[in-house]
Amino acid sequence: MSRAKYIFVTGGVTSSLGKGIIAASLAKLLQAQNFRVTIQKFDPYINVDPGTLNPYEHGECYVTDDGAETDLDLGHYERFLNVNTSQANNVTTGRVYQSVIEKERQGKFLGKTVQVIPHITNEIKERMCLLGNTGEYDIVITEIGGTVGDIESLPYIESVRQLIWDLGRENALVIHLTLIPYLAAAGELKTKPTQHSVKTLMESGISADIIVCRTEHDLSEDLKEKLALFCNVKPEAIIESIDVDTIYDVPIKMLAEGLDKVVLNKLKLKPKKPLDLSSWEAFLKKYKNPKHKVKIGLIGKYVELQDSYKSILESLIHAGAINEIEVDVVSIHSEHITDSTVALELNNLEGIIVAPGFGERGIEGKIKAIAYARENKIPFLGICLGMQMAVIEYARNKVGLTHANSTEMNPNCEHPVIDLMESQKSIINKGGTMRLGAWDCHLETESLAHQVYGTNKISERHRHRYEFNNEYFSKVFDTDFKVAGTNPETGLVEIVENKKHPWFVGVQFHPEYKSTVSNPHPLFTAFIKASLLHQNNSQK
Repeated sequence: MSRAKYIFVTGGVTSSLGKGIIAASLAKLLQAQNFRVTIQKFDPYINVDPGTLNPYEHGECYVTDDGAETDLDLGHYERFLNVNTSQANNVTTGRVYQSVIEKERQGKFLGKTVQVIPHITNEIKERMCLLGNTGEYDIVITEIGGTVGDIESLPYIESVRQLIWDLGRENALVIHLTLIPYLAAAGELKTKPTQHSVKTLMESGISADIIVCRTEHDLSEDLKEKLALFCNVKPEAIIESIDVDTIYDVPIKMLAEGLDKVVLNKLKLKPKKPLDLSSWEAFLKKYKNPKHKVKIGLIGKYVELQDSYKSILESLIHAGAINEIEVDVVSIHSEHITDSTVALELNNLEGIIVAPGFGERGIEGKIKAIAYARENKIPFLGICLGMQMAVIEYARNKVGLTHANSTEMNPNCEHPVIDLMESQKSIINKGGTMRLGAWDCHLETESLAHQVYGTNKISERHRHRYEFNNEYFSKVFDTDFKVAGTNPETGLVEIVENKKHPWFVGVQFHPEYKSTVSNPHPLFTAFIKASLLHQNNSQK
């Protein structure tokens, strides 16, 4: 059996309480005491992965080094812990059933009737223990998506029950995250929803060891005692999780509440070293005490939902903190940018980011925003589709290819400067078939990118089907608009720069996936620094 200890995080009362943040915060506290920790997410939806989900419905799709399209919570795990996750860290019901059905087709069940119990639950348990069995981790934290009581979550809850029985109570525990609502009319915090949620969990055969209570108001000692009594836990295992200014405050709050101590006591573990969060606290101090402020425009197609660009927003926080600059992000829908509105929307910005996306909607607005940034010397960062639109803008407006476009938007365009990758042309299925994961990029020595990264070779994560069409290389690029980075194996254009601009960079990859609290991404860091310089120059 596994040598690791297991922590399961479940949720009740309502969704979107922040199980991922609590899991990542606990992991950070344990990591700060020299425990080797990883986090995994089990999602109850039937999609095999989030790669085909609409950002409006699910938020961003996060990509790992090994090319897994995963839930956005894995981004929180990596940003908090500064360690890479992988395909094994995110499992969906779709993937579980797909695996079991494939085994059945191969005859691996020897003619038995395949059922949820034991076959689906065994598959789930096997995947829950996969990382713990490697010997690389002391503690594995498993977040169960959804809410206790959901039909979709039942196989996972049953698998947790069985696994706790298999492992023994000293090797596994359950943290249940719930909501303590405040009724303004009565002036009271109400514990009944939490009591019912814990009862629902107990009906599935699981007793919560620790209850983390999301709340807008402080919990009194009397209320904690009441919760402890009716939910069958010790008072010290009732953990208050009050609303805070930033998600990066949560580890500090959980430390003050003693969450890590309760966990270690229940798992019969002793700290491997005194807890040290000095670097985390230094980051928070810089973040909360900026010396300057810049306004950055985020031009996108899904700006109504903040989670659609979660990693970009967090990367800007990291870059702002290290520069001691407050980054005021102004989300601008690219569909709202027209010839008559572009100046009004963008003229008070110190930097412009054109975000990733798919499809034709809002494309012309992105191109107009890029033209405005180029002509007005505003620092510009184009990511994935943003880089492709920068190529189209230059081709149309500077080198005379008036009808330049991407075949994604217009399959029959006159000048397909962006085209479907050759390796994608025979692919029919959409799920998991894009260019995904980490790929190498060689940087040109005289480029801004080389100056930013400080090296000739980098590795960045990708998620795209379309690329620059190298047949147009000599027609689009010139002494001003140049290629700064290419993939050494395929010749894929990875980075473009405008030499006549103070700071103009477009990248085919997604730098936001690799920015963490400990290691802010150099591109975002340099972009924010350039934006402050633009602000200073504009005020002279």
